[in-house]
Amino acid sequence: THEPSGVNQPRLVSTLAPPGQCNKLVEAEPLTGRTHQIRVHAAERGFPILGDTLYGGTAAARVFLHAAELRLKHPATGEMVTFSASADFSAEPRQAMRTALIDTQETDAYRLVHGGTDGWPGFYVDRLGDFLLAQSAQPLNGKQREFLATLPTRGIYHKLLRKQVQGSMEQNSPQWISGEKAPEEIVVRENGLSFALRFGEGYSVGLFLDQRDNRGRLLKKYIAPDFALPAKGEVLNAFAYTCGFSVAAAKGGARVTSLDLSTKYLDWGKKNFQLNGLDPAGHEFIFGDAFEWFRRLQKKERKYDVILLDPPTFSRSKEHGIFQAEKDYGQLVAAALPLLKPNGILFSSTNAATLKPERFLEMIEVAVKQGNRRILQQHYVPQPMDFPGSKLELAYLKTVWMRVG
Repeated sequence: THEPSGVNQPRLVSTLAPPGQCNKLVEAEPLTGRTHQIRVHAAERGFPILGDTLYGGTAAARVFLHAAELRLKHPATGEMVTFSASADFSAEPRQAMRTALIDTQETDAYRLVHGGTDGWPGFYVDRLGDFLLAQSAQPLNGKQREFLATLPTRGIYHKLLRKQVQGSMEQNSPQWISGEKAPEEIVVRENGLSFALRFGEGYSVGLFLDQRDNRGRLLKKYIAPDFALPAKGEVLNAFAYTCGFSVAAAKGGARVTSLDLSTKYLDWGKKNFQLNGLDPAGHEFIFGDAFEWFRRLQKKERKYDVILLDPPTFSRSKEHGIFQAEKDYGQLVAAALPLLKPNGILFSSTNAATLKPERFLEMIEVAVKQGNRRILQQHYVPQPMDFPGSKLELAYLKTVWMRVG
């Protein structure tokens, strides 16, 4: 089925029949944007869409409904913008979606296979420049290896997914499977920015791909309609890791303070600054515990226009002890709020899978209220489209942008 649209509305539908039956083209001009509108009406008229088993269609590799064109008014410029993607129902649907929505000239680091939603329960594949990183709880099986062999790549690595990371850095690092071995460091592109990745530095390779859209918001200084980031200003990135958020904010014009409990990752972050033509000397890098430094910065009367909180789900430090996102996220927000300027922007994020979005937001809202502050604007952001959630692959990432008075 084929579905371009007018201004935010589907306009054309075509149904592709099973082999041996004739194809039919149906035009529709819906007056509202109700969910499943075209699918419901097609089924009621006696010609359900191929692959749409929810409404009586014949099972197929995908729902044969395709948005070939979308026109909308740009929220910042007011100009009409057109997005086009020609229909190719013979293409593998999961890869076709990513090809249509990710500009590979600007971004060559993204998820190719996201577990059960993409038909591979427990199996994940990331494209990292010229290399592939597969992830699963068990060693690769024959079917997975055959699939990986169909993808263009210089080399393939595999990471065993573990609930608890223990052992040496070498044991936790992704293992080379086939093709060329990657050099010690590779550089990938994301939203036109460059980031250094390393397969031999432990469990994580240097960039969390599911935060790509939020880094893009920092880069473009745009969160949502009527919700923009300051053109310039001071940003505090409290759990900086390799400074992905910091680079995006700095490239967008901000002066950034990057805080992390690892000097190794901060040095890695400085390398990322240099890869993007940014002088690390023009920014601040602080080694230490976030809670302890929040207290120090408050004593120094430091204030920030934007504070970014993306802590690990679980961590332990000598200064603060144990932090668990499911229980302690409100405490983290409360500690950071004194550093946020009036009408400043607070970004909060967690990938704690057991923490429900409603509870996550409640903890933040309570902390803000108890700090005698008010939430003036709020924009909740789901996982990016290459990390699609479903009943087979529940969404785990929760992120929210708030303007706090």
